[in-house]
Amino acid sequence: MFARLGAIVFIAVAVTATAVEMTRHEDAPIYRSVDRPGDEAADPLRAELIRCAGIGEAGPRDPSCLRAWAENRRRFLAPGSRPAERLPDAPQSPHPTATAVPLQPEEVR
Repeated sequence: MFARLGAIVFIAVAVTATAVEMTRHEDAPIYRSVDRPGDEAADPLRAELIRCAGIGEAGPRDPSCLRAWAENRRRFLAPGSRPAERLPDAPQSPHPTATAVPLQPEEVR
């Protein structure tokens, strides 16, 4: 008797939760889109790369995407694409490097 009553209560709760979820409206997203309007006009390659990333598995077979990726690699690897000045050297550690000390075997009892 109690098992049947529990099953009925469970089903009633599940139906109520489903009805509430179906009537709920979507809230506005709390984040902004990274893409700004007008970016496509500024750099059409960027727009094409975004499109190629969005088409998923079909991207490597799309000739337009292959051309866009080749152009992106050319721009990235071009001789003048990297800064002319050297990166600063890493700061020296304030602590001297620890020397390794061999461990002594424990005495046998």
